[in-house]
Amino acid sequence: MVKTKTWVFLIAGFLLVFLAAGAILCTRPAPGTVANIYRDGVVVRSVDLSLVTEPYEFTLTDARGSNVVRVEPGRIAVIGADCPDKVCVEAGWRSDSASPIVCLPHRLVIRIERDAAVGSADVPDTVSR
Repeated sequence: MVKTKTWVFLIAGFLLVFLAAGAILCTRPAPGTVANIYRDGVVVRSVDLSLVTEPYEFTLTDARGSNVVRVEPGRIAVIGADCPDKVCVEAGWRSDSASPIVCLPHRLVIRIERDAAVGSADVPDTVSR
């Protein structure tokens, strides 16, 4: 009976360690995870999300309006915009390349790209699958 309890605790301990390690590895952004911010198809700013340690915000403004972008370790979001529909604000946080954040009235696109160099000219300016 004692041997069975020992094995159960041992296996449960290993599972707990593996789950914790997996959670830590999955929540950290991969090296080279870059958020490229495009306006009219041109990169206006690049942020390497794997290097961000402190949250910060910046505003992108042009003749069409402004967007407030917030960057936190491993993720990015548009938190404010003066466009009428605010679809970009409702898009929420992005930390992977599954879908971009788009503000059509301001012609702003934020795409997360893996293994892209910050400010690289080799980064495509369209979505292709």
